[in-house]
Amino acid sequence: QLQLVESGGGLVQPGGSLRLSCSASEFTLDYYAIGWFRQAPGKEREGVSCISSNGEVIKYADSVKGRFTISRNNAEGTAYLQMNGLKPEDTAVYYCAAEVGGPSYSGGFDPDNYDYWGQGTQVTVSS
Repeated sequence: QLQLVESGGGLVQPGGSLRLSCSASEFTLDYYAIGWFRQAPGKEREGVSCISSNGEVIKYADSVKGRFTISRNNAEGTAYLQMNGLKPEDTAVYYCAAEVGGPSYSGGFDPDNYDYWGQGTQVTVSS
């Protein structure tokens, strides 16, 4: 069974940057769409970005467009979320998720679409 592990979270000042990584137990993520989600205290889990297995279909939530960049390296079994221009409202636990799909299947922003989840990594944006 695919296992995912997130890393790279931490405390950063407003305007700062972080790069989250999502590593897979299996060597390759070739057949999986990857999604990044976040959940702030008292709020529902929300989709942030997703990417198809071939890397050609990418989606971003409006709240992060122009600031976050999703990418993946299938050979290394790793996906990334580069977060720039961080704001206090980006504070949340960030999760990566994976779902088997065709090359252009991106997974989307519905958490129910994904079968595999990491344990989450805390991102705190505060001065």
